[in-house]
Amino acid sequence: MARMLTNKGKYGLKAMVHLAGLEPGRLALVSDVAHLNEVPKKFLDTIFAELRNAGFVRSKKGRGGGYMLARPAHEITVGQIVRALDGPLAPIRCASENYYQRCDDCEDESRCAVHLVMAEVRNAIARTLDTRTLAEMRAMAIEPASLMYHI
Repeated sequence: MARMLTNKGKYGLKAMVHLAGLEPGRLALVSDVAHLNEVPKKFLDTIFAELRNAGFVRSKKGRGGGYMLARPAHEITVGQIVRALDGPLAPIRCASENYYQRCDDCEDESRCAVHLVMAEVRNAIARTLDTRTLAEMRAMAIEPASLMYHI
């Protein structure tokens, strides 16, 4: 379970930042988003389908179709997107709030150093990703000086 952001999560974030830069109501073609963000189109089709099912994007089929954000960028957190695409933020299951699973080899989590540190890691990751919005990510792409720590 311990992993960093997957390519699916990274490409999904790039695509969402792209959509956040569009004028409200404007649609983007998957092929354009894929090309401009150097993401494989076929993989992006799958990612957009997951983001649509999670309620983050809307799509329109046919001529003049494409994708757009389902909600304003300031209402979508980075943590919500990452969880939708990559699952839990915790490095191990016993440290997860939403996908908790007890470890077979642990008698007392309250005294398990591994659990306690991994819970801290999960909380630090969640604190950052759940307080950063898609609008802030978009602003970072425009104004790199806004990369200063937010916490």
